[in-house]
Amino acid sequence: MTTATMALAELAEKGADIDVLRQMVQFMAQRLMEIDVDGRCGAGYDEKAPAARLNSRNGYRDRLWETRAGSVELKIPRLRRGSYFPEFLEPRRTAEKALAAVIQEAYVQGISTRSVDDLVKALGMSGVSKSEVSRLCAELDERVGAFLNRPIEGDWPYLWIDATYVKTREAGRIVSVAVIVAVAVNTDGQRQVLGMKVGASEAEPFWTEFLRSLTRRGLRGVKLVISDSHEGIKAAAAKVLKATWQRCRVHFMRNALAHSPKAQRRMVSAAIATVFAQESAKEAHA
Repeated sequence: MTTATMALAELAEKGADIDVLRQMVQFMAQRLMEIDVDGRCGAGYDEKAPAARLNSRNGYRDRLWETRAGSVELKIPRLRRGSYFPEFLEPRRTAEKALAAVIQEAYVQGISTRSVDDLVKALGMSGVSKSEVSRLCAELDERVGAFLNRPIEGDWPYLWIDATYVKTREAGRIVSVAVIVAVAVNTDGQRQVLGMKVGASEAEPFWTEFLRSLTRRGLRGVKLVISDSHEGIKAAAAKVLKATWQRCRVHFMRNALAHSPKAQRRMVSAAIATVFAQESAKEAHA
């Protein structure tokens, strides 16, 4: 199980397709409400079970939920007897962080029933059965798998690749693993996350296999790869994509400031930013 070291917002800042993240949050919240209401009613939607039924549904009402991934449109089930309002929508609850952590785990290494069970308890939904939790895990894994293995269509001339480290439990101990992410821009100017993979380190073979997996799914037309100056990334990009490589400006800035005296970092940062703002190499060198 991963710890929440890479939050939903951080993944978005790394260039994630925010629409996909929002859809995942919407899917999880909506399914959890449906399961919760089924338990309160004693039967599923449109299920004929008069002996076991405790209540019945009465349509939906729309509700907008503001999250780190943006505004999420939810349909809150209504009951014929009494009212229903999920606790995770109440102000000042931290349920969204728990939901984000579960989605993160699903992307990184697959979801566990224990994680979803803990999420259900954090959301205040005590009537969800173990079988429903298992079914929800399978549905979430299926959606994540479909996203990460979808065909890549069209040309993607600009590709950003980067890695971050998260904590995960393996064989009863906590270890750090590298989560690598590929973000690209196509010829229409649209930016998307193309892939994500987890490995023990950022060694060249790991990067090579990751890039080859993208090409097998249809990645083509890459002209420029942007990343940090990790030798494994550079070698893999040259071998697999045959594209020009450029150092990421954010990493370059961090490296430059790390070698600057603390009192001069603001001045150095402003000078580098001025260079990057120039429209030509001649102006940058002037």
